[in-house]
Amino acid sequence: MMKRIALVAVIGLLAAAGYWLWQRDHADSLPPGFARSNGRIEAERVDVATKFGGRLKEILVNEGDMVEAGQVLARLDTAQIEAQLREAEAGVRAAEQGLAEARAVLAERNSNLTFAEQELFRAETLGERGYAPGETIDLRRTQKVAAEAAVESAKAAIASAQARIEAAQATVDRLRADLGDYALTAPRAGRVQYRLAEPGEVLAAGARVVTLLDLTDVSMTIYLPTAQAGRLAYGAEARLVFDAVPQFVVPASVSFVASEAQFTPKYVETAEERENLMFRVKLQIPPDILRAHQEFVKTGVPGVATVRLDPNAEWPADLVARLPDGG
Repeated sequence: MMKRIALVAVIGLLAAAGYWLWQRDHADSLPPGFARSNGRIEAERVDVATKFGGRLKEILVNEGDMVEAGQVLARLDTAQIEAQLREAEAGVRAAEQGLAEARAVLAERNSNLTFAEQELFRAETLGERGYAPGETIDLRRTQKVAAEAAVESAKAAIASAQARIEAAQATVDRLRADLGDYALTAPRAGRVQYRLAEPGEVLAAGARVVTLLDLTDVSMTIYLPTAQAGRLAYGAEARLVFDAVPQFVVPASVSFVASEAQFTPKYVETAEERENLMFRVKLQIPPDILRAHQEFVKTGVPGVATVRLDPNAEWPADLVARLPDGG
């Protein structure tokens, strides 16, 4: 047993040594002006979640399905909000009926005001001739003032009824907008990675239902030492070779370089320690290439990335772009 354990340990050491030699030889085989590192393919992940709580009525996609932007992925049960919408619409109709009644009252009050003005005119005319006492004239003036106040009150009632209509209509508009959010749609095109809920489940607001991968936003993250990361420019060209399909060479470009080193102390005192700092670098694959080869895009696939540090350096022949369609 001890001999077997020792043999396994020796084989493991030999394998590690072989891998180290392979890395060293491949690094040394690069011409000046290039850097190489390992990484894995990653795609932008988008979680489709509920805006409101409720029971999940149906889910229309399966894991692995391709979906388009705006496509309905799932629906929540809408019975409750539809009842609220009908109630709000009835409130609009009631407010409109109140406005019609207020306008009828205003018409009546305007008629009363006209009559009061005529009565005051007659009383003042008779009073000038001595046929009407002062008390009658004062009464007619008071009636006219009361009629004017009644007209203003009717106008205020109309304004109030119009405000109630606007408020009720706003409630209807809000509920209709909320009703649209009960259908969960894809914010962008992509592939369904996970179904996180099933029909019949009662979900809280913000619960994730589906996770999508945006296959037009795919990148590889690598780590480069200080000397190489310091020379790297945004937009610098890169080439990706994946372990699963080493016959293809995929072009990419630098879209991000971390401002701080990863997995190292924040401050270092010597130049030798600074050389050991590693910086995270993101390599983005062009969206047009991804759209043309979506059926081949898979996340988590490991590979080797080569980055051009010197923009004037010529790419080696084995790193000329080669895609499945011969591009």
